[in-house]
Amino acid sequence: MAEEENVKFIRLQFTDLQGIIKNVEIPVDQLQKALDNKMMFDGSSIQGFVRVEESDMYLYPDLNTWVVFPWTPEKGKVARLICDIYEPGGTRGEPRPFSGDPRGILKRVLKEAEEMGYTAFNIGPEPEFFLFKNDEKGEPTLELNDKGGYFDLAPTDLGENCRRDIVLELEDMGFEIEASHHEVAPGQHEIDFEYADAITACDNIQTFKLVVKTIARKHGLHATFMPKPLYGVAGSGMHCNMSLFRGNENAFFDDATETQLSETAMQFLAGILDHSPGFTALTNPIVNSYKRLVPGYEAPVYIAWSMQNRSPLVRIPSSRGLSTRVEVRSPDPAANPYLAMASMLAAGLDGIKRKMKAPEAMDRNIYDMGVKERKEENIHQLPSNLREAIDALLDDQVLVEKIGEHAINHFVEAKEIEWDMFRMQVHPWEREQYLSQY
Repeated sequence: MAEEENVKFIRLQFTDLQGIIKNVEIPVDQLQKALDNKMMFDGSSIQGFVRVEESDMYLYPDLNTWVVFPWTPEKGKVARLICDIYEPGGTRGEPRPFSGDPRGILKRVLKEAEEMGYTAFNIGPEPEFFLFKNDEKGEPTLELNDKGGYFDLAPTDLGENCRRDIVLELEDMGFEIEASHHEVAPGQHEIDFEYADAITACDNIQTFKLVVKTIARKHGLHATFMPKPLYGVAGSGMHCNMSLFRGNENAFFDDATETQLSETAMQFLAGILDHSPGFTALTNPIVNSYKRLVPGYEAPVYIAWSMQNRSPLVRIPSSRGLSTRVEVRSPDPAANPYLAMASMLAAGLDGIKRKMKAPEAMDRNIYDMGVKERKEENIHQLPSNLREAIDALLDDQVLVEKIGEHAINHFVEAKEIEWDMFRMQVHPWEREQYLSQY
């Protein structure tokens, strides 16, 4: 395939704990070595991986992820393989999966689902992004390239051409695009691609981010998946539609119940609600995430569910049969998709294992309810900042165990540094408010 497509370089790609895409690029004559799982890299140079004295790591390419980037030049195309990370197994031992590899962590939780009889965990992600203009040096500005709103058309939606080119490139790479449209805020966009099994869906999210940023730059624009780049407008979310399957049957569907939701679906839902404070650090992993998770901008803040209302954390879309699914609305696109999906799956599986009972659906607009009303309805709130989210994660022993000590310790260490840097910084708002007054 490399010969047929005139591929000259291959990117061996993986994702670090922070969700950042990393890659080692090799010339095509090294491809056989890569396919034999003999390619190594220095893991100590990747944040949250290993120490200097244990730095050698192996890249195991997943052949299902082979794709040729359509925007690379004809005289020397570039292809991509997403890799799992392995560590040496001692003097004579075989390499073993690295416990801090986010993709490997998701595979571990999927293995647990398989042992419970579930053959697939399908995910339909909905990542949103903003397009800003670049300046003459190619650096991003805060100037939006349109004044469009939800589902607007050109000429109001000036990002339409860029968005269309992104869709065409994605389709060239094998994506099945279901829809693309302008989102609520000016300069904000969403492209929905078809659901897939969890590993493929997470691989697709990472590929999607890379394509969006690459094509935006060709249009003189900067694409950002920062959750809340602008004050006073809606932030960018990444709603996650999830379903469990047993063979060809959707385990969330039961035609015999009034809602057509199975007992499994309700237990999974209960697990999601119960563990939502704990997984928020993983689904909303940066300081800026919590500028989006505030009432009034369509982002969910309150731990509840509904089949109609979009203000709670979880919504059950109206589709049934094979399309029956649970939509978790809190995640944002800054999340490491592998860790986010692993934590939500672990939460749902815990609900099934413990036969948790979901609370009654909340079909009123929770944003219109007062504190006393919410208390009477036993509606709690998600963590309101990164510090609270870190504490909630550390308190959730189920998630700590499923994600693993190595990943949790390094993730939390990085997030505590991020929080302290933010907390100790003096921000422009403070000077505007207090410099003259005091």
